Amino acid sequence: MVGELLAPQLREYLDGLVPERPAEMQAMEAYARQARFPIIGPAAGQFCYLLARMIGARRIFEMGSGYGYSTAWFARAVKENGGGTVFHVVWDEELSARARKHLQALRLDGVIEYRVGEAVSELRETEGPFDLIFNDIDKHGYPASLPVIAGKLRPGGILIVDNMFWQGRIFDRDDRSETTEGVRQLTRMITTEPTWISSIVPIRDGLLVAYRAKDNG
Repeated sequence: MVGELLAPQLREYLDGLVPERPAEMQAMEAYARQARFPIIGPAAGQFCYLLARMIGARRIFEMGSGYGYSTAWFARAVKENGGGTVFHVVWDEELSARARKHLQALRLDGVIEYRVGEAVSELRETEGPFDLIFNDIDKHGYPASLPVIAGKLRPGGILIVDNMFWQGRIFDRDDRSETTEGVRQLTRMITTEPTWISSIVPIRDGLLVAYRAKDNG
């Protein structure tokens, strides 16, 4: 089974419950549909925004930010929480430039720091701690990223990981690809490690939400 797991009726219902977004965000959504670019979408975006508001997040690090759609949700939360910094991190200069254009138009640019580079290395080199870390890097890199994340996320902070259903590939026992195994391994690591309290929320392609319960030391 490979493809979208949520029934179209359910996906449309959940997206329809999200308050209307600014025109610039709707344009970002339209571009994603046209270009088949994988953004988190309205329902998952609203959920990420909710979590960031609930914990009063002021420092957020995004690992794999695309052209800024998820960044917009996090930046809005940080701005409403009183200000802070959202780190937008991508490999690609063109994506970074596109993100700057969108986020400036949304008047969110003042709380965003842009980085172009490999996300795990950028996180390792950036001073923590962070209140929230969002992980959407290449899936084969998920397991190796977790120790770095654990070292940078404050106790009581939240980790959000995208694509935990991996478009249904995790249910195929014959799929032993590096990417699918990366998702499976991270799932095992974080659901069995006592320093994390976690659950997978079946929105879009599965969002893992993990609360860092205590210091690893």
